[in-house]
Amino acid sequence: MSVKPHFPRRFRWLPALAAAVVLMLQAVPAEAAATDVGNDVSWPQCGKTLPKGQAFGIVGVNKGTANTTNPCLATQLSWAGSSTGTAGQPKVALYVNTANPGMAGSWWPSSNTYAGTAVFNPYGQCTANSAGAACSYMYGWAKAYDDANIRGISNPSAYDWWLDVETGNTWSGDKEANRADLEGMAAYFASINATTGLYSTATQWSQIAGTVPATSPLFTLPSWLAGARTLSAAKRNCSSAALTGGGEVTVTQYVSGGFDYDHSCV
Repeated sequence: MSVKPHFPRRFRWLPALAAAVVLMLQAVPAEAAATDVGNDVSWPQCGKTLPKGQAFGIVGVNKGTANTTNPCLATQLSWAGSSTGTAGQPKVALYVNTANPGMAGSWWPSSNTYAGTAVFNPYGQCTANSAGAACSYMYGWAKAYDDANIRGISNPSAYDWWLDVETGNTWSGDKEANRADLEGMAAYFASINATTGLYSTATQWSQIAGTVPATSPLFTLPSWLAGARTLSAAKRNCSSAALTGGGEVTVTQYVSGGFDYDHSCV
């Protein structure tokens, strides 16, 4: 048997207050209390009220494709700079869209020179009307150069750069050429002493890049794994296999309330 509590008349507002407090606590998302959780944002979040109190922020440099600029880049970089920085990640990092469109793209290289720089190409000479690994490497190098130099990023060497690898963008059916493209991007960022990582899901990565050989510079890059729907699932994904055999999962992503949240695994 339960006994209904009796409150003197002057305290009969207490049950209603207690119920209101319970409802308020239930409404606070779990993410708000997590010091190892950040957010990633880009052009789809332009004009939206962004999350507050994030541990770290990862900002998209492009507008969905590798040859575009996020129109809200400056605003979102400022937002990321307000991160608390309490997780094992830099307060601000960047991610870039990647692709390998071949000669179907709006621009495709025809030599090993870009922006006045003669680039060392481990796949040989890129020549006109070639969509193989050599020109794919140069395409990736050029897009990374553009991301660092013409999108509005100050001091690009100060950031970690994540390569966003998704089937929604245009890719060659040649996985070696796709890997060469990503290697070219990583090579440019390495040339300015910036750190690079790989973002994808295991399925998308397999379709685009396949198995990365140990000789590839991609082999030891860290992985940011997408695909989770809850924080608990994202935490479990920290134990998943990295995208490459020599890499480590350092960040996992999940979606909540219309925003991307990111859990630091380190």
